[in-house]
Amino acid sequence: MNLSMIHHVAIIVSDYEKSKDFYVNKLGFEIIRENFRPQKNDWKLDLRINESTELEIFAPQNPPKRPSYPEACGLRHLAFAVDDIVNTVNELNAIGIECEPIRTDEFTNKKMTFFFDPDGLPLELHE
Repeated sequence: MNLSMIHHVAIIVSDYEKSKDFYVNKLGFEIIRENFRPQKNDWKLDLRINESTELEIFAPQNPPKRPSYPEACGLRHLAFAVDDIVNTVNELNAIGIECEPIRTDEFTNKKMTFFFDPDGLPLELHE
C-alpha cells in the first residue's frame, strides 16, 4: 500500500457564500469546480490548495454546529505551511482576519498560530 499524499480535505460549512468569500477571496484558493447538488439540496465547492491537494466545501442546509470545547473526536484543525508566518499574519490582519499570538511549537520548534474560518474551524499556520 502506498498512501503517498493527501488528495483533499472536506469540510462542512453553514453559510455557503460567506465561506466561499473567506476561502476564495480572502485566503486566495482557486475554484476548480462549483456545483449545486439538487438531490442533496446543497453546494459543493472544490478549491485548489496546491498542485496535489484540494479543499472540498460542502454547504448543506442547517448542518449541526461544530463541537468545540471539550473537543470531540474527528477533525481537529487544518494546518497550512507558510514560509514567513509574521508576513502571513500581517496579511490576514490587513483583511480583517485575526490570528492568535504566534508561538513556537514545543515539538517541532517551528513558529505557529491559529485563526478561524467563518464557522469557527481552527486553521493553523505552520512555518
